[in-house]
Amino acid sequence: MADSEHPRLILHNFLPLDLCKELEFIHKSCCTVGYRPNVFSTTLSHLIATNCAHFIMPIIPIRERLREKAEEYFGCQYELFVEFTGLISWCRGASIGWHSDDNRPYLKQRDFAAVCYLNSYDADFKGGIFHFKDGEPADIVPMTGDVIMYTADDRNIHSVDEITEGERITLTLWFSRDASYDEDPKLISSLSQDLLGVAESKLHSYIPVPGSINMYWFPPDKASSFSSGFDIRCGRLCVLGFDIYPFQKTFHLSESESSYNLLEFLSGPLLIARESKMFEPQFLNIMHALQMVQFYLWKFSNLKTKVGGTSPNITTTSQTQKTEIDHLKSVFLKDLQLAERFFGHSKPIKDMEYEFDWDTFSAAVLEWECYVLKLQKELVLHLPHWKTNQSIFFVELGDLED
Repeated sequence: MADSEHPRLILHNFLPLDLCKELEFIHKSCCTVGYRPNVFSTTLSHLIATNCAHFIMPIIPIRERLREKAEEYFGCQYELFVEFTGLISWCRGASIGWHSDDNRPYLKQRDFAAVCYLNSYDADFKGGIFHFKDGEPADIVPMTGDVIMYTADDRNIHSVDEITEGERITLTLWFSRDASYDEDPKLISSLSQDLLGVAESKLHSYIPVPGSINMYWFPPDKASSFSSGFDIRCGRLCVLGFDIYPFQKTFHLSESESSYNLLEFLSGPLLIARESKMFEPQFLNIMHALQMVQFYLWKFSNLKTKVGGTSPNITTTSQTQKTEIDHLKSVFLKDLQLAERFFGHSKPIKDMEYEFDWDTFSAAVLEWECYVLKLQKELVLHLPHWKTNQSIFFVELGDLED
């Protein structure tokens, strides 16, 4: 699809829609402040470090397919190693000018790139069109499921237009011919440590564990003082219409709290509220609550019929509780308008206002647990094969259990 001077490949509908939605759920549940202004990222190492290693399982098969396709198209069969795998989103104001992906001394190991679009231009975000400086095709309009592959050197200098609305989400990989940059051995080592407790039936082994609050505070240059900006987890919940409330009624935060106290609060049990109602079952921390809300949005928010069989404990929020909720917003959402500009414009969020009900949300809580336990089982079964080969790859479940 490109001349030899500018080797690149465009693959339409390479990723199925359901996988794109699943990866979007994972990213919005787990991401941290990213490497560029107004960019957020979810790396495989971060998933492992926050007790979310099971979320790498949906990524593994497509990761293999992308590497095989790159080796086939660029004529380097069995030569490539995955140097980086990450879910990345660009929000309003994010852009990048002309560059190649190996344009720094510490990036010279990168030989090829693969960018997989998980949502679509116009429908989910404005701006964000990808441009190649030379060769054809020159302009790439992101569409869900499409993939672009290209050499990381100056044969494929490119830029990305500024995002003007919404959130542009990709699965991005870089490949290297240099085995010393293979990310798999380090990931396998981290996984081996992370899953030691799982084999011993560790309590709540599937519950996410938040990292340092600095990783989630935007803008990052305000993460030391928290004088302005917002916690991106609280921001995502808020634009979806949810608030947090302390499970321990005596816990109180001032607006000038230390990072330790803020982390302690968000790492502890919470309740969530929506409008004038409180969902009484507790979530073990902010990441647990955010995953549940994002899972509901992914799996249940567009159901046309009400889910029965659940009896959630829903109470009406008191005036005292509303006051505390507003106080927590003042602590964690110092710039609510900025959070709304970043996270508040995708179509599913608008639809959710009309679809939400607590019975269906309660059903999603139960289904989420089944989902993560299934992924965790797959991960535990895969890990011995990965350790033996020092490589991460997908194995059919039947072969694992033989």
